[in-house]
This record gives sequence, C-alpha cells and structure tokens, in this order.
Amino acid sequence: MPIPLVNSIASWFLKKRIHQMELFMKYPNEVQNELLKDLLTKARNTEIGKKYHFGEINSYETFRERVPIQNYEDYQEVIERSRKGENNIFWPTPIRWFAKSSGTTSAKSKFIPVSQDSLEECHYAAGKDLLCIYLNNNPQSQMFTGKSLRLGGSKELYQENGTSYGDLSAILIDNMPFWAEFSSTPSNEVSLMHDWEYKMQAIVDETIKEKVTSLAGVPSWMLVLLNNVLETTRKQSLFEVWPHLEAYFHGGVSFEPYASQYQKILPKEDFRFYEIYNASEGFFACQDHNDTKDLLLMLDYGIFYEFIPMDEYGTNEEMAIPLNEVEIGKNYAVVITTNAGLWRYKIGDTIRFTNLNPYRIKVSGRTKHHINVFGEELIIENAESALKKVCLMTNCEIIDYTVAPIFMEGKEKGAHEWIVEFKTPPRDFDNFTKQLDLALQEVNSDYEAKRYNNMTLNMPTVHQARKDLFYDWLKKNDKVGGQHKVPRLSNSRTYLEELLKME
Repeated sequence: MPIPLVNSIASWFLKKRIHQMELFMKYPNEVQNELLKDLLTKARNTEIGKKYHFGEINSYETFRERVPIQNYEDYQEVIERSRKGENNIFWPTPIRWFAKSSGTTSAKSKFIPVSQDSLEECHYAAGKDLLCIYLNNNPQSQMFTGKSLRLGGSKELYQENGTSYGDLSAILIDNMPFWAEFSSTPSNEVSLMHDWEYKMQAIVDETIKEKVTSLAGVPSWMLVLLNNVLETTRKQSLFEVWPHLEAYFHGGVSFEPYASQYQKILPKEDFRFYEIYNASEGFFACQDHNDTKDLLLMLDYGIFYEFIPMDEYGTNEEMAIPLNEVEIGKNYAVVITTNAGLWRYKIGDTIRFTNLNPYRIKVSGRTKHHINVFGEELIIENAESALKKVCLMTNCEIIDYTVAPIFMEGKEKGAHEWIVEFKTPPRDFDNFTKQLDLALQEVNSDYEAKRYNNMTLNMPTVHQARKDLFYDWLKKNDKVGGQHKVPRLSNSRTYLEELLKME
C-alpha cells in the first residue's frame, strides 16, 4: 500500500524533531542542566524565585540545598492564591488553567497549575512527538487518513476570578487549535459533556459513523466505551466497526489487567499498543518502539527530574538525586520542577529505570499506593504482574480490584484482603486465591518471606465483587469517567470497608 501523501508531508516536518530527540538521548544530563538553568532564570523575579534567591543559584547542588522538596499540601496555599487571580507567585506568566484531580489517595480535589508554556512545550509537544515516533516506527501507517477517538474528561469553569479548571484532557481539548478537531472524534461539544453516562452513549453514537484509525485514553474507561460500541453495533470485533483502526495510545493506569480483553476485541497481530506516561503535572515518557514494555523519558519538555530512592523515602536519610545518579532496577519516587511553576514537587509516582543510555523507565506504582504493614513492600507492579499470570492460568478476566491489610489482632496473624470484580470469573475460586498467593511470592521476596510457614502473613482473603461494584463506588464518590481510578493498594482499610458495605 503506498504511503499516503499526508504521511510524506508529516514525515518531512517530523524529521527535525527526531534529530532533537537523538540529541537529548545522547546528551541527557547536559540537556537537563540547561533546562534547570532556564527555569530558574525565567522565574527569578517571581515570589518563590525571590524567596529562594533563584538569581544566585548556578548549580544543581545549590538548587538542591536551597529549595525544599514539596508535596501538594505544601503548595496548596499559593495555588489557591493563583486560582483567585494573583500572578507571578511561582511562574512569571499568568496561570489561567488548573487541572483538577481528586487524586487516588484522597477525596480532596487537587488543582494543578497549567501554564501556557506547559501546554505548548510539554503537553502539545508530547502529542506531536508521539505521532512522530509512531510514524518513524511504522512508515506505512495510514493513521492520518482517518480520525483519532479520544476519551477525556469534562470541564467546569471557576468563574469568579477568570481562571478555569477541569480534567487535564478537557483543558487540552478546549485549547486545541481549531484544525485539531478535524482529525479527532468525538466533537469538542460531546467530549466536554459533564454527565458521564449520557456522554458515553453520545460518544458511541457519534464515533461509529467516523473513520477511526486510532484510539487514545485510559484503558479502564476506554474498555467500557469500546464494549458499548460493540453492544450498540452488535459486532464481535472493533475492526468490523472501524476496519482501518491500527493503534491505541494508552496511559493513566497499568494496561496489564486489561490486555487480554483488548486482544479479544482487537484481534490482529499487527495492531499497535503504545503506552504513554503523563499526568496533570506534565507529560513524562512514552513508548518509542513497537512492542516494547519500557518508556523513553522525555528530557526537553520543560521538566527537570529528580528521584528519591524508595528505600529512603519518608526517612531521615531521604534525599533526591539527579538523573545521572540513578541505577537500573531500583525503585524511585519522582520529583519534578516544571515550566508551570512546580518546584521540586513530589508527584506521588514511583518508577524503575530499565536502561540508562538512553534513559528508559517503567512506572511501578504510587508512593502512597503500596502495602507495607508487615514489611512486605507490595507495590502495584507486583500485584498486576501476579494477577496477569493467574488470569492466564485460570482463564479469567478482571475488571477492577483493590487490596488492603487485615491487621494483626491478638495472636491472629495479618493477611491481605482483596476485592476483585471479574468479567469472566475463575471456575475454581479457591485455586485462584492459592495461585495468586504463589504468584505474589514469586515476584516479591519480602512478601514470600512473610508468607513462609505463615510466619507473619496468612493466606490472602479474596472476595468476588458483585457486578458494577467499583463503578457504583466511583459514581457515589463523583469519580466516574475521565481520568479517575480505583485505588489499587492501600495501607488502610478505608476503601475496602466502603466497598464491602456496598456489596
């Protein structure tokens, strides 16, 4: 099949960008140091810049000594001032947009500043780069002959002071160039609907009439949409609805629990799944080759990176390190400084480096989303690796899950308690529980040690959730759709107890 003319034109524009990527891959630390210097220079006359004397900082070491690491609670006061119209607090240009996130660890909303610089130099630049990388890897692609089906959130206006807030996806959609809407579906009007259930059917009705060549969105919610498409059209495969569909760009939650379900509705060996790593705070990494499992860390989006080793996280020895000091295989909490005015900000994610030349990573979980009540250090990456293996062994499919500890009481030992909602449940539930326990021991030596002869931990307890339990919980907490996620692992029983009461 001949390469479409549009691909030839796009490739001509994108070649220059491929060269720039090669430069930051070849000189990563120089690029990052120059970027930090530029951020400090731009913000030296802001309130925060004057407080920490940015104009006098001429090295990373000074920056690390002078500027404290902060989380959202530390930043909340200045963000609220910015939302009320104050300028030049943490970034020199006015902040007009705030990406609203309820977070996965708290019901309280977070409002992450989004500057014009971060929109253009990070979020939109990343979208272009993703296409650039994909086309470079798949020169015969016909993607540009159709539309991308994007699944985002809704937007609300914070009207009192002229600033606005909403899901990041809604902010991006609302600020896209007018021509961008022609290459995507559904329309902006449908994309920004607030009522998720009404919006879902509206998306189905609009998109099944289009020539869709790619998908983009969070795996959990995209799967709900695609199943609705099949139900509405009475088709078995998405290729019966969109025969030119060739790629799915996904991020937000791990793809592993949903992989088998996607393969059933997208039954083509050459269909491409491309993972991205982005958040309200910025776009960080993306898959840069077909059929790989790690992500290229993007180093020139206006984000300076630091990393806290997780074995030091939350201790008196905690200290962030720069990119050139990281090690392969170690678990790190991510700290960012951005062109939206977040300075040494903990985003709450953990990653592992799989390669240092260039820097490639895997997202391993959340700093607050792990279970370490008994010294077992169970992280999301462990849980989902084990679930994937057990689902294949027992021929079952999972929709959602959450895990919490059963605390020791008297002489009774602790355990982990799971609630799992299945699309296809296992035939032998006891065997599923046994195999899950064994799989967790295989991927986590700390868990294995605590399970040895039931020394500290008993066999896990697994509940089979009723249909739509997690959806109903999200709806009850006003977290349906968009980028909202079910909390996977927790050191407390709060989420689990709430779900058990709804059974």
